Amino acid sequence: MLRLTDPHDLPADFGPTVVTLGNFDGVHRGHAAVMQRVAEEAHARGLKSVAVTFEPHPLAVLAPDKAPEMLTGMKDRLFLLEQLGLDAVVVMPFTRELAAQTPREFVEATFVDALHARCVVVGKDTRFGVKNSGDITTLSELGGEFGFDVIALDDVGPGVRWSSSQVRELIAGGKVDEAAEVLGRNHCVVGEVVKGFQRGRELGFPTANLARDAEGVVPADGVYAGWLVRRSLAQDDPEYRLPAAISVGTNPTFDIPERTVEAYVLDRTDLDLYGEIVAVEFVQHLRGNVKFDSIEALIEQMTRDVEAARDLLAPA
Repeated sequence: MLRLTDPHDLPADFGPTVVTLGNFDGVHRGHAAVMQRVAEEAHARGLKSVAVTFEPHPLAVLAPDKAPEMLTGMKDRLFLLEQLGLDAVVVMPFTRELAAQTPREFVEATFVDALHARCVVVGKDTRFGVKNSGDITTLSELGGEFGFDVIALDDVGPGVRWSSSQVRELIAGGKVDEAAEVLGRNHCVVGEVVKGFQRGRELGFPTANLARDAEGVVPADGVYAGWLVRRSLAQDDPEYRLPAAISVGTNPTFDIPERTVEAYVLDRTDLDLYGEIVAVEFVQHLRGNVKFDSIEALIEQMTRDVEAARDLLAPA
């Protein structure tokens, strides 16, 4: 999959395209449905499939106080989009100059002149151009003028609307299992493993601590069952994806105020993960954070947490 920041940088022999446009934060099931239709249309028409997205999120430039926390960092968004079989993704730097383009200017410069679009596939609520003044009607009119078809899709699943904002709300409430239903996969936080306070090691449960700059929305404080995924390894490596009990939040028992994400790989004390980039996947919330009266009580609860995670993650 080609990864570009300027649509005009597509190779001269790339050919005409089927294009989609959006932020695609989280790359949820609604986004996946759009990408599938893009790929199908491209295959049927003998064209190339392209997604156009932006970095940073438009609101981060136009109204920073209203900008959402991103479900996925750009690296992970590209990783997920690549799994959907696109030929190219264009990550356009979002600037005030780009935001000032009229719908016509944006479509002519990006879709027509740069990407040679023959078909554009978008969600029905797509907005674009200065002050979001362009909508699906605008796009259809411009398609008629410039010679490309427009296909508008619903972002609605069985009885529920698939949206990034919905996923954020579920994750903020610790409902990671419900978020997974919208995403079509487990939500994850991706970052480098760094040294923490090493309390877990002292208690017999050594954890992989994620760096503060880890990407992805961190769920509500508590303990979760999930997976630690070692992105540096091949996916068929048995050490690639490991079952884990995950702690999110501060450590009230030790009066540590720093909020962290740390994962204990079940029954493993031999792992040296420092410096690795890992994805911590959240499957199920097990309990909230509690301040224990003694170290012994904490260890007893951690043992129960590990058993609960093991039971939940065991193959059916």
